[in-house]
Amino acid sequence: MFQLFDLEQQYALFPKIQREEVLKLLQWAQTQPHLPSITEHEAVCFFYACGCSMEYSKQVLDLSYTCRTHFEEFFSNLDVESPDMKQVYRTVAAFPLTQKTPEGYAVLLAKLVDPDPSKFNFVNSIKLYCVSQDKVMLENGIAAGLIIAIDLSGATFGHIARIGIMQLKKVIYYLQEAIPSRLVGLHFLNSNAIIDKLLSLMAPFMKKELMDMLHVHTNMESFYKFVPRELLPKEYGGPDKDIKQFQETFLKSLFESRVDIMEYNSTHRVNEKLRPAKAKHSSELFGTEGNFKKLDID
Repeated sequence: MFQLFDLEQQYALFPKIQREEVLKLLQWAQTQPHLPSITEHEAVCFFYACGCSMEYSKQVLDLSYTCRTHFEEFFSNLDVESPDMKQVYRTVAAFPLTQKTPEGYAVLLAKLVDPDPSKFNFVNSIKLYCVSQDKVMLENGIAAGLIIAIDLSGATFGHIARIGIMQLKKVIYYLQEAIPSRLVGLHFLNSNAIIDKLLSLMAPFMKKELMDMLHVHTNMESFYKFVPRELLPKEYGGPDKDIKQFQETFLKSLFESRVDIMEYNSTHRVNEKLRPAKAKHSSELFGTEGNFKKLDID
């Protein structure tokens, strides 16, 4: 199994999280026949991500596993050693930084390592995010917030053309409404000619809260205000490992957790036949009005 994070340590680090409330959330989940069996580790991550609001935590927890069930293109065949995933590793580097920012934010960095648009697969690249999210959540525990940084170096209009609009809509919806983390920043590094087209595709699906935390950087100096230079790979002015080393270390950990990742994904889904209310379908999810997760506790 995953090397689960230390619960006692998390409660000590985040004293505003009341364990009795987390246990109430866990008990509620156990009474919902359509939901998968979850642990206190998962419950505490959702509870913190939702500002320690019980009702909102219930909504997001349910929606998260519902998305995992219905967004099959992103949450099926999550074998990190499959040919499709191996192709992703040759095309895209995506990994969490090993250290958090001074605010306690976790940082996920992604960039192209092969600029050939014909080799870029958007869906499989998102799968890499999905398996990474599960492993980082279950093993690293709570982060005060999540920063996603996407380096546009080498990206062209050919890459944009390979992004399906409905796929993009689902990704943005999942990030805004259903991830077990507090998204606090979406940063595009080394902005180039494609940024206007990319943002025009994204904008119709983005809530104001996400628009407000979106940042476009033409140089690294402005990004250092959010993520200190000393946390970054050498290519971005950091003092230590380069991108290849960061990626190799993280991929090694994913491969070591291959069976756990597949088992977790196969069991953490909803059973619509057992949902107390009307069963949900993929087409109905976008009508759900969520409350974008806010940073309202320290």
